Amino acid sequence: MSGLTQSNLVDFDALALEQDEKRRSELARHVAMLFSRTSERCTDEQIAIYDDVMVRLSAMIEQEARAYLAQSLSTLRRAPERTVLKLAKDDIQVAEPLLKSSTVLRDLDLQDIASNQSNEHRLAIAQRTILPESVTNVLVAEGDLPVKRSVAANAGAQLSDASVEKLIETAADDEVLQLAIGEREDLVEGQIKQLIEIASEKVKIHLLESGRMEEAGRLSQAAGVAASKLGNEFWLGRYDFETAEGKVYGIAREGQLGEHHLRQFAEEDRFPEAVAAFSVMARLGAEEARHWMVREDTDPFIVAAKSIGLSFMTVRALLKIGPWRYRLSQVRREHALELFQRLSLKEATRLFSIWEKQQVS
Repeated sequence: MSGLTQSNLVDFDALALEQDEKRRSELARHVAMLFSRTSERCTDEQIAIYDDVMVRLSAMIEQEARAYLAQSLSTLRRAPERTVLKLAKDDIQVAEPLLKSSTVLRDLDLQDIASNQSNEHRLAIAQRTILPESVTNVLVAEGDLPVKRSVAANAGAQLSDASVEKLIETAADDEVLQLAIGEREDLVEGQIKQLIEIASEKVKIHLLESGRMEEAGRLSQAAGVAASKLGNEFWLGRYDFETAEGKVYGIAREGQLGEHHLRQFAEEDRFPEAVAAFSVMARLGAEEARHWMVREDTDPFIVAAKSIGLSFMTVRALLKIGPWRYRLSQVRREHALELFQRLSLKEATRLFSIWEKQQVS
């Protein structure tokens, strides 16, 4: 693969002078097809080379070819980050498949695009399988009516109380939005009552017939309806752990890996890197660490985190990223933090040592 940049296969100087756009477009399609077929086998270095090539090519090809490039990358778990982000900010004809499906885009990326791009971009984001509050807050605040309808109808979209109130306020004049909100299973009693107050007669009948008032007293499913039904393997399959492990192991080999890296990964929403760093610091196998940081039972993670001396701030940050952002309710998150504070270093070390011996035996 390193020969791709060293040979004449991609001569960017010559391409810049090429008058016929077809040659540039054909090359872009060839590179995209090659990468999509080999991405799972590529090394970190090879992905970085592809990234450089595709970023440069994307600036030299027509919209149709960029759209092909984006479509090819949209479903890949291991896709070049800079290329994906660049195309996700392109015209909606290019960006749409990435905004709808790419797991390479981080929540921070989606927030930025939702804030600064068009309603068409927001509508595509609103159709993602999973959406955290940080993104839906922007979509509801900035999006037009179709965007709000799509967010409300998305069972995998987490909504803050403020977003629900905004949606209900907008729904006063829109029956379709009223129905979409009424179908959600994460509304609490007060929100259902608010909705019924502004709903049309048709929607009121639908809400009452569906028994919403009877179920309004249940606890809010803050982790999201869709998220609660998805198993560990679904979540683990969304992330590129291999590339992240390569980066983190490189830092560790230089003797530089520390808690500040772990905190930074959490703050930057880099879940795979955080998992890799935690596995090295806690002396856990990579696969074991992945499952510990995706499961709804956080006790093993909390014990290990305490035993290696992580701070409260770092643990709190880690409990809010990746799958835990969706899978943990606020109550569970607070329970985990209480356990972390209650555990002594001596007790955590003892429990973790027992677990390690069990794994060896």
